[in-house]
Amino acid sequence: MTTAVPSGQPREGTVLALDFGQRRTGLAIGELTLGIAHPLKLVETTDADQRLDRIAATVREWAPKLLVLGLPVRDDGAEHPLAAAVLAFRDALEHRFGLPVRLVDERFSSHAASLALADAGVRGRRQKEHLDSLAAREILQGFFDANSA
Repeated sequence: MTTAVPSGQPREGTVLALDFGQRRTGLAIGELTLGIAHPLKLVETTDADQRLDRIAATVREWAPKLLVLGLPVRDDGAEHPLAAAVLAFRDALEHRFGLPVRLVDERFSSHAASLALADAGVRGRRQKEHLDSLAAREILQGFFDANSA
């Protein structure tokens, strides 16, 4: 697989993706050279500092070279009400970890994750604990797919 690498982006190494939510933030992991994303875990907290501390533990464990963050966009392409919070979160990630953060349109990522869970027989309230990390996987896989040639 040949990858078109944007300026300033590493060519190899681990990538950590985040599906930001004010209560739950899903994490996914992947390798730039492989271009395959995997759901990792869920960070569940409403406290911004606690969220960053929990993400820091994952950053120490996996040592990513790049962070990919889902940017919510309305179905019609208009700005989503959560976009400002995501941009502030991006700034906090960059400041805390000193890693490049790429924003990816996360439109339909939660829907795709829900469909994948339903296909696996996980429906309704049982999806809650898996949905955000699978949405992060969708975000990361979309990033990999968009950057492969």
